[in-house]
Amino acid sequence: MTTAPALHAVLGSGPAGTALATELARRGHPVRLVDRSGGGPEIEGVQRCAADVATAEGARAAVAGAAVVYHCVNVGYHLQVEVMPRIQEAVLGAVEREGARLVVLDTLYPYGETHGAVMTEESPWNATTRKGRMRADLDARYLAAHREGRLSVVLGRSADFVGPGVLNSTLGGAVFPAALTGQPVPALGDVDLPHSYTYIEDVATGLATLGEHPEGDGRVWHLPTAPARTTRQILALVEERTGHPLELTVVPEPRPFGPFDEVFMAEYAEMFYQHTEAQILDSSAIERSFGLTPTPLETAIDATLAWYGELLAAQR
Repeated sequence: MTTAPALHAVLGSGPAGTALATELARRGHPVRLVDRSGGGPEIEGVQRCAADVATAEGARAAVAGAAVVYHCVNVGYHLQVEVMPRIQEAVLGAVEREGARLVVLDTLYPYGETHGAVMTEESPWNATTRKGRMRADLDARYLAAHREGRLSVVLGRSADFVGPGVLNSTLGGAVFPAALTGQPVPALGDVDLPHSYTYIEDVATGLATLGEHPEGDGRVWHLPTAPARTTRQILALVEERTGHPLELTVVPEPRPFGPFDEVFMAEYAEMFYQHTEAQILDSSAIERSFGLTPTPLETAIDATLAWYGELLAAQR
């Protein structure tokens, strides 16, 4: 008798969750993509479902029948410190009850200020900000749950996103539309510092790979990320591809700009150190262990510009 393929449940339908669900379906897995509305464009091989995973009941419904659960849920920046621990509690309880594995999409926030040191999985967690300490506390609980044998957990950490569908990133909705239409392009902090960006398709590839390899459980992995370049170098790639000079507007301190309003920037102020010191992510461990190769930044920029070009054309 043939055994049915195991269900993979992706919680959160933002850019990362959507890219991940698409990648998992491409690999032949049955996929459930969960958010609060259950709506959105059809993705071949992906079933969309509605559930509020901040509640125990909603989390149980979201993961029912799944063998692997991917936690890609995020909330408004000003709500994170309050809401993300509540989501963690509900998701951990539901996944443990289901007997599934849990793959968590994570940030670099637990490392805190590194003074430009390269971040590896062995880097100390020195966060001092509210959101950094919150993320570090969440991660400590995830790993403790794994050590205690409650469930199998693995964490995949990403640098700032870039890529198709990515709007709320410092290399996203404030940059590419402006570059394509000849408007001033904002650049945060010191544009001559190296800054890592993780291509959204590499986020998906990395998380899907961790989901398929339980031997990687019980630890943090850095998702595949191309070598860091300075913000100025990255914007030069954009400039080359648009065929006209970019008018840069340097934003040296936290203030509202583009899609980032006063509420967001007031919350982001404590994290602005990420633009006043180098942010360099080393993903060589996952590359060596699972044979992954990060997408070159040139390719990522090409795909991102093409997506934004289509978006702008559709809005005309």
